[in-house]
Amino acid sequence: MSSQKTNQLYPRLLADIGGTNARFALETAERQFEAVSVLACADYPGLPDAIKSYLASDAVRQVQIRHEARIRNAAIAIANPIDGDSVRMTNHHWSFSISAVRAQLDFSSLLVINDFTALAMALPYLDASQLQKIGGGVEMPGGTIGLIGAGTGLGVSGIIPSGNSWAALSSEGGHASFAPANREEMRILESLWQQYEHVSAERLLSGKGLELICAAISGKTMDAADITRRALDGSCADCLRTVEHFCAILGSMAGNVALTLGATGGMYIGGGIVPRLGALFAVSAFRQRFEAKGRLSSFLAQIPTYLITEEYPAFLGVSAMLADHLGKQEKI
Repeated sequence: MSSQKTNQLYPRLLADIGGTNARFALETAERQFEAVSVLACADYPGLPDAIKSYLASDAVRQVQIRHEARIRNAAIAIANPIDGDSVRMTNHHWSFSISAVRAQLDFSSLLVINDFTALAMALPYLDASQLQKIGGGVEMPGGTIGLIGAGTGLGVSGIIPSGNSWAALSSEGGHASFAPANREEMRILESLWQQYEHVSAERLLSGKGLELICAAISGKTMDAADITRRALDGSCADCLRTVEHFCAILGSMAGNVALTLGATGGMYIGGGIVPRLGALFAVSAFRQRFEAKGRLSSFLAQIPTYLITEEYPAFLGVSAMLADHLGKQEKI
């Protein structure tokens, strides 16, 4: 590719769209992100409106002026399965046609991918300063890497070696059935069965899940932010028990994913909830429950678990997938 063509590819628009927030950035060189902004999805009627608002910001205009170029290429990671041109979000009301948005915004290329697929593709680019190791274990070089993360929903993914690169796995594993591991979790499940025909792991391992666990064990109706805050400051025993249950159940689910994928390259925890739990997560039953798989406990004890502490990790994966997409287009 000529240097002229390479320069025309920057700046690129990158986005990470969740059920609550839409995170945007401009990539001005390989894995260099500027003008990072977080917009509330609820403030915009649709995805194009949020993108237009971001592109109209002073920070974006300054980047474009400096590079003397308009934005031609974009990639969006979104909390939703991607199957064809039509996208309808599971945890938000936005729906759109990929081709229509590309035409409306006059992009040459618009890549739309699942958000946890993008986060999975970011894992090889994370370093020790962007991670916190939880428990023991040592990753096997070249081994499959697993990913789980709780936020508005529960994301599950992973990456497997593919030649000199990695291939991401598309998954809706967060909707697998919740499996209680003790009598109290059985009581939580029985409580949720009164409201839901199918109780998935996501039903508990999400912001809404914190609220449901709290209601099931205490009868109290509280929002997730208050539960987390009061657990951290020690002002509410029921909130602390809720967070302890949440971390333990997440450990069991992470162990399930690691077993399913054979994630000897490590198991990573993303999403917006766990990083906010601070020391409560580090001392929780997460790691013990991760390993508690009977005859396979020794296998899981060898797999390290890492909490992703980088604030915007998905941009790394979105960047890598857009670069690959544009490289393939160039060869056509």
